[in-house]
Amino acid sequence: MATLRTKREAVVLVKEMTPENLEATVRRSSRNGFAPKRLQYSPEHETPKKKRKTKAVAENGSQNKQPKDEEDAENSDVEHAPEGYGRLSAYELERLENIRQNQAFLSSINLFQATEEFKQLTRPKPSQRGLTRAHAAVKEVVPPRKSLRLQKKEAEILELPPEPRGTLIYEQSSPAKKPSGPLPMDPVNVEEGSKLPPQLLELCSEDVKVDKKIQLDLKGYRSSLKNMTVNEDKVAKVVKDRIFSATFHPCTSSLLLAAGDKWGKVGLWKLGGDWGEDGVLLFEPHTRPVGCMAFSKFHPTQLLSLSYDGSLRCMDVEKAVFDDVYDIEDGLKTFDFMSHDCSTLVVGNWYGEVAIVDRRTPGNSHESLHTLDPKTLRCVNVHPLQKQYFVVAESKIYDTSTLTTKSPLLTTIRHDMQTGRWLTKLSAAWDPKLEDCFVVGSMMKPRRVQVFHESGQLQHSFMDSENLSTVLSVTAFHPTRNALLGGNASGRLHVFSD
Repeated sequence: MATLRTKREAVVLVKEMTPENLEATVRRSSRNGFAPKRLQYSPEHETPKKKRKTKAVAENGSQNKQPKDEEDAENSDVEHAPEGYGRLSAYELERLENIRQNQAFLSSINLFQATEEFKQLTRPKPSQRGLTRAHAAVKEVVPPRKSLRLQKKEAEILELPPEPRGTLIYEQSSPAKKPSGPLPMDPVNVEEGSKLPPQLLELCSEDVKVDKKIQLDLKGYRSSLKNMTVNEDKVAKVVKDRIFSATFHPCTSSLLLAAGDKWGKVGLWKLGGDWGEDGVLLFEPHTRPVGCMAFSKFHPTQLLSLSYDGSLRCMDVEKAVFDDVYDIEDGLKTFDFMSHDCSTLVVGNWYGEVAIVDRRTPGNSHESLHTLDPKTLRCVNVHPLQKQYFVVAESKIYDTSTLTTKSPLLTTIRHDMQTGRWLTKLSAAWDPKLEDCFVVGSMMKPRRVQVFHESGQLQHSFMDSENLSTVLSVTAFHPTRNALLGGNASGRLHVFSD
């Protein structure tokens, strides 16, 4: 029985060890792994386990059964834990104690609170440049309502008002459409009676010199895209509400941008400008969302803007008016220039139709109307060089050398277009500097803007953790400079440039 006595003494020694040298001396049983389920029950609910029968070989070679308590002590490496912990091994007990001490130490130095405060400080804040937010009116403080029943007072007897007579006039949910004819170009974010800054006309009248284009391969093109970045000075609130359209002016000495919002407002922004609010001027030529806008390359002082209210107008900085170009009852969605002199337009509506509009023709109606698709056209964008092509943001790239009811499909690109109710639909636009690449916003996180080749290959993703935290639904490239804009749902424009 010397062997049994030795084993019994070893078990006693283990139970008398302190936690400091416990890990080095405790023998771990291969049968008792550190299963997480041991932490899920307590001693009072423990299910009794069947004891395994073992045999010990005595010194004389005979097989004798060990006593029950010796067998349990030999085959077990667990101890009775404090109440609420169940039966845990010594290693698990030591681990739990270390966790408790570490948490107590971190709480004592307020690390958890400091971590939460750090998250609040590092969270990106929207840019405060551009239009200032209108101050909310001070609400009148009224006394709290008290129940007449609790005050043991009788309820007041109220009489219904008399029924109205005559025809009821309901207030419209949106303002009425602007009257036809030219509208004065008066900014609404400056003092009443203020004239347009003369620097705006000088900038718009700048002689745009188009340098000879350098033919880049896709590798060189991707390299130029990587050099374009955004910072705090390149983000500003240009319109008051959600941006539906935006574009660059073709001038090269400065970056001049335009944006249209949900309620028919048009904003102009010069980066680093000293007029208006941080270089922002705001106008009201429409009453419904401005779905599309573009500067005329042939007449750089003109900005054409289209609205859901059915009006297509031309902002002429030289004349300081908004002229009529095309007008229907409602439902205009998008447009683009179909000729190099910008005299002919292709205009899309909500019903899957496109109209051909010639600005040289007197009046404000179309020349012809064609049906391409019964679905709603989100946007149309004509190819910068080959004017018979245009891209539609319903995944279809069409060859429109001959306008027919069915146009051949060239490429389909899988892209998430589900923006939901509160975001502007994503719109795609060609890069004028490279004839086979276009840009489109993205719903992916972290937020980004993506550039694709017409074959469907992704060329670059524009991202910035500090200055880009929202979906940029509206995107456009500068016609000659390495610059890209993106507009979000709060009326802010982001500019990526080299």
